[in-house]
Amino acid sequence: MNFEWYLAKRYFKGKRKGSRFLSFIKVMAITGVAVGSAGLLIALSVVHGFKSVIDNKVLGFAPHVTVSTFSGGTINRADTLLKEIDTYPEIGKAQAVINGQTMIQGADDVTGTLLKGVDEQGDVTDIGNYITRGTYDLSTDSTGRPGIIVGSKLAQTLNVDINSTLTAYTVDGLPSPLSSPEIEQFRLSGIYQTGIGQFDDVLALAARPHVQKFFLKSSEEASAIEITLKDHSQIESFGEKLDSELSYPYFAETIYERYSNIFAWVDLQEQTIPFVIAVMIIVAAFNLIGTVLMMVLERTRDIGILKTIGASDKSIRGIFLLEGLFVAVVGLIIGIFLSLTFAWLQSTYHIIPLSEQNYYMAYAPVEPHMLDFVLVTGVTLFLCALASWLPARIASKTDPLKVIAYGR
Repeated sequence: MNFEWYLAKRYFKGKRKGSRFLSFIKVMAITGVAVGSAGLLIALSVVHGFKSVIDNKVLGFAPHVTVSTFSGGTINRADTLLKEIDTYPEIGKAQAVINGQTMIQGADDVTGTLLKGVDEQGDVTDIGNYITRGTYDLSTDSTGRPGIIVGSKLAQTLNVDINSTLTAYTVDGLPSPLSSPEIEQFRLSGIYQTGIGQFDDVLALAARPHVQKFFLKSSEEASAIEITLKDHSQIESFGEKLDSELSYPYFAETIYERYSNIFAWVDLQEQTIPFVIAVMIIVAAFNLIGTVLMMVLERTRDIGILKTIGASDKSIRGIFLLEGLFVAVVGLIIGIFLSLTFAWLQSTYHIIPLSEQNYYMAYAPVEPHMLDFVLVTGVTLFLCALASWLPARIASKTDPLKVIAYGR
């Protein structure tokens, strides 16, 4: 153990009589660093958690890339287009879907919704993972009613439950004796819940053949081709590639473009919160200026004696820099412990609930990243060292003769 390290450690632990005020200041400085670092790490873990949950929900529920026409009309030979698109090696699943606006009636109420026809065996998305009641079953039962899956809020609006009968009506044109709406009855087989209102409120899924018949479409017609990729990181690049290679009147739209408002909201949270919370660390770090300066003032006589027996300015400066860093390290250790404790409590007991209607989830998610701990530790130590440098420099410039004379 070298000279500077030994004295800095002794001063940091020191319990000199009459120095209670200095000890209080030191504790407050450690607390400031701990609270600042813990606040930043907790904020970052929550923001990462928000982003991951929203990304997983949207990427799991909605197709990664959608091919449709510029006019929004029907794709007449969807089977041919699907075969052409399905040759791309990046594609995991692809299917033609038919959808349209419909009125749907339950036991007590009627409301408008988007009815989408998908493969009876399963959608290209992971909607089956979000079924909270019932099962993903679009098959026709013994009574001839095909299965249908609706969102939890839509089911609540219609006041229906599993095995309830839902009646759908087409809404194209004005009803008249010569233009009556198409009517189809479905059996409610599953209710899903993502927590995202624009999914849970307005989307119902049924087998494509029944939906095609309901909307008077042929088996070769579709509203869009929905695609999910094997690798999520290729969504944007593949979307651009496919869009450039599709001929008019088709175009490709990625999930990031279709739900840009959701992703923009998440990105805004991720970009702004760390800067706001980082101010806490800056304030806590620069509180060390006063703390270390108080240490210097308390040790003025010691400084004079040390310089008299030959201690260099560099050694004196190093002693107080190390003492400031000890405050930072102890504060950081406490802050990291607090942030990890919070992450465990929140992930285990969900101590911070959220309004699912506003935040798309029932509780605040946490996702600590190792890189955040490394960056916060590095930045905090740098700021604390910078804040300790000025008082340490003052200590190193102390005149030993004046100090000893003043001490007497």
